[in-house]
Amino acid sequence: MVNKATFQLAFLTPKYWPSWLSIFLLYTLSWLPQSWQLALGRALGRLVHRFVKKRRKIAEVNIALCYPELTEAERAELVLNNMENTGMAIFESAMAWWWPAWRVKRVMGSITGLEHVDQANKDGKGVLLLVPHILHLEMASRVMGLERQGVAFYRPHNNALMDYFTAKGRLRSNEYLVGKRDVKSLLKALKDKKFCYYLPDQDYGRNRSVFAPFFAVKEAATTTGTLLFANSRHCRTLSIMTHRDAQGKYHLAVQPPLENFPSGDDVHDVTQVNQRMEQAINNAPEQYMWLHRRFKTRPDEHAPSYYR
Repeated sequence: MVNKATFQLAFLTPKYWPSWLSIFLLYTLSWLPQSWQLALGRALGRLVHRFVKKRRKIAEVNIALCYPELTEAERAELVLNNMENTGMAIFESAMAWWWPAWRVKRVMGSITGLEHVDQANKDGKGVLLLVPHILHLEMASRVMGLERQGVAFYRPHNNALMDYFTAKGRLRSNEYLVGKRDVKSLLKALKDKKFCYYLPDQDYGRNRSVFAPFFAVKEAATTTGTLLFANSRHCRTLSIMTHRDAQGKYHLAVQPPLENFPSGDDVHDVTQVNQRMEQAINNAPEQYMWLHRRFKTRPDEHAPSYYR
């Protein structure tokens, strides 16, 4: 469990000077008007689209698999918009980590559905909030933190200095963080009626996964980790939809609890989870992290990769 980011004297050694330069630049830019930062992010995303062909290819494959009904031109436009939002996400992370509360409030749009959280607490339960990997996740969490402090899974950064700033930034909107393998701590948080984030939409491999429909892909590897927590008698499972509008305001909508969940049928249950993720992604598909190889694990392990 992480409830405090600890500065180390080792961060001042030459090893970390390049990281300090990047952090200083990002921190400085974070004080520009939001519209300027999003414009810079959009331009950066266009560079990623043009020059980082491997990542662009992953997004193209994912979008083609999920939205086969789109024309080639429509898919190309969505991929470009997604790359622009990927660039914006870098600046949105800086806003989330360093902006004071008064500035965050200026870009807070609407937050609805908190009555579902309150009802769960009244019923003596914690909340497992299912969240897709939206590109503006850091900023959405910061906005939510003004209303409800959360508990989030956390994967340490390979760079210790970046890990320090990431943890420090995320603790501005969360009570504490738990390691991605720290199941006991998250179960305890649910028992303590905490508001816990959980991201179940990526491909984590065959271990503790089943194959279930996700968009137009009939058999997508989907984690059953969600069910491990949802099976706790202290848990109520909700989901959330978020988007950034054209004016740069963030809108969050907590959805009602999943019905008859979990039912004991793993495929049926994770299909419900996937449907909630689809609903949230379709709310703003250009703002979803399509750069992850969502369909890397196939039912037939000898089948060729979609991403070759």
